[in-house]
Amino acid sequence: MTSKLNQMIASKYFSFFVTLALFAILYGAGMAMYKGFMRPQVFLNLFIDNAALIIVTIGITFTLIIAGIDLSVGAVLALVCMVLAWLLANTGIPLGLAVLLVLVMGTVFGAVQGYIITKFDLQPFIITLAGMFFCRGLTAVISQDTIQIVNPDWVALASYRIDLGVGFISIGAVVALIMIAIAALVLGFTKFGRAVFAIGGSESSAALMGLPVFRTKVMVYAISGFCASMGGLAYSLIMLTGYNLHGLGMEMDAIASSVIGGTLLTGGVGFIPGALIGVLIQGVILTFISFQGTLSAWWTKIVVGALLCVFIIMQAFITEQKSKLSSKSSMEDNNNPPQAAPAAQ
Repeated sequence: MTSKLNQMIASKYFSFFVTLALFAILYGAGMAMYKGFMRPQVFLNLFIDNAALIIVTIGITFTLIIAGIDLSVGAVLALVCMVLAWLLANTGIPLGLAVLLVLVMGTVFGAVQGYIITKFDLQPFIITLAGMFFCRGLTAVISQDTIQIVNPDWVALASYRIDLGVGFISIGAVVALIMIAIAALVLGFTKFGRAVFAIGGSESSAALMGLPVFRTKVMVYAISGFCASMGGLAYSLIMLTGYNLHGLGMEMDAIASSVIGGTLLTGGVGFIPGALIGVLIQGVILTFISFQGTLSAWWTKIVVGALLCVFIIMQAFITEQKSKLSSKSSMEDNNNPPQAAPAAQ
């Protein structure tokens, strides 16, 4: 019984199931305390309100799996919102081209960061911190004032709602869910995904196995930049503005969501659906506070901070259990050497 329990704890999906159980408990508590929590639209609003964070968390999860980090995503999101608003307000370029330009901008910026980190073997924390300052400063240089987005096609897209019968969902939320599905498939069922996990487990071992370490790491940071750009588009659909303080601190929310969802900070382990649940937990806490009516929204940060500490401790415990199981398996193999084949008669 103890052995099975230890194996269950050491499973790579254990953190996800703990996160899922926590989400169910929080949502159940909300339903028990407030009747409004039972409305399907309250649940759908978790996706609508957190669409940008969900998308950004996908990119952060990729970087954490390779034992990296990307602190620039919130600033890239703000830059995308600002550039899109400026282009639509001051140029006559078509909406589709403006969207394509900001997506390429974020993706290239992420790839450049990944190239610098990998080529010169630099700490991703420092490089992406510099990237955060660069993008946030560039956003303020473009405009320190809010730029409204009044393009009729973008406004129509922002106000469009998809009726599900029991409620509605926004375009941004649909894009977020599609990206969650694509990211899960890429990590779980492609050579690139296996290379990402292998690099996170041991970069030197991945290189010895002949995996394209350099290219994979650059692509991971390009994915993070693309997700930050796409998150910026989703954020602009909600805010309909460009502002230099958009997405302030979102990189920390994304990291917290990913870790709460089961991604190890040491790399090699991550689960995209878990990252989604991590975002939804933050959304549930904020919804709780909204229904309560008298608590400050800063309680969300307090609770998430506490949860983050708990999950980091749990990760350390899981890692320890895995090490014990691995050591036990090695000892059993040494104590029971394979029997020699009988000699031919």
